[in-house]
Amino acid sequence: MMARMGTPLPTCLLRREYEPAALLKAHPPVLRHPHKQLLFELTCPPGAVHSGRIVLTRWRAAPLPTTVALAPTKSLAVPGTYDYNGDDAGVWHVNFADPQLFVAYGSALLAQDELQAAEHPVLGALREALLAEGLPAKTEVNGEASPVLVLGAERRCSIATAPDSAAGRPLGLYGNRFAEASPKVVRAAVQVLQPPTRSNLIAIAAPAGGRGPYFRRQLEQILTTAYTGFAAAVAESQQRWPGQAVEIRTGFWGCGAFGGNRHAMTLLQLLAARLAGVDHLRFYTFDDAGQAAFRTGSKDLDAVIAAGAPGEALAELIERIADLDYEWGVSDGN
Repeated sequence: MMARMGTPLPTCLLRREYEPAALLKAHPPVLRHPHKQLLFELTCPPGAVHSGRIVLTRWRAAPLPTTVALAPTKSLAVPGTYDYNGDDAGVWHVNFADPQLFVAYGSALLAQDELQAAEHPVLGALREALLAEGLPAKTEVNGEASPVLVLGAERRCSIATAPDSAAGRPLGLYGNRFAEASPKVVRAAVQVLQPPTRSNLIAIAAPAGGRGPYFRRQLEQILTTAYTGFAAAVAESQQRWPGQAVEIRTGFWGCGAFGGNRHAMTLLQLLAARLAGVDHLRFYTFDDAGQAAFRTGSKDLDAVIAAGAPGEALAELIERIADLDYEWGVSDGN
């Protein structure tokens, strides 16, 4: 694991540890759509065995470093979507969160956040436990980022959402199409994992509803959010797995329903990872267009870094990013 290089550490505001079976019993997920109830019955039937412990933490937004000190983070663009392969030690998956933590987990929707909650059913119970305790179940507080990390959540199933006419889902199950499918099609899309695997998640919310060019303050807000979540993952990994390399797995965070710019969100996440001292960043690009968007964002970052001087103020680097005049896109409806 690479050194922190003197960068500011985020402050942990909340830490809770849970035993999953007891958590699910005390705070069962509230599942408002029958398809979500079906998924829960498949993954957590009566008598299901749960193991391990879950650690939930919430973090105050960290100040960005004042100077540009970048780790040699190794980045890899991978076609497709999250596969959760390999050991979970030091590996963190970004949850494309709402400001209200896991707020739609029991709804008819199956976008990235809700898909993770369906495959990791304990996430709904975590939200209910926080609410029962009177604690903020949020990833933003008073307009400031407050990332939530979940360590050790059981992934109890894999849900196939890609289009597959032979399986009865010619347009797939992602987003709003999930609710339109029949229970038979939903059931056939589920592979129950025996035994379950474990995942570590970084829940961060991207800004929504922008139009026209990104303002500098929006770029700083996005960078601060990603940097805080990534730096918190580095800190938690150092505590849990000393000496283990830290890997962040992400994708086009905020570029679906929120209409974010793929080039901008690639660049800012790559920069956040390097500022936070992340060893590896694995970026899922979905398709060829995504691969091209990743390459452009990565080249843009290389160019703005190369245009600066060693040890310059981070504010100057951000100013050059703002000069790229990234434009907001439009929502994909999911």
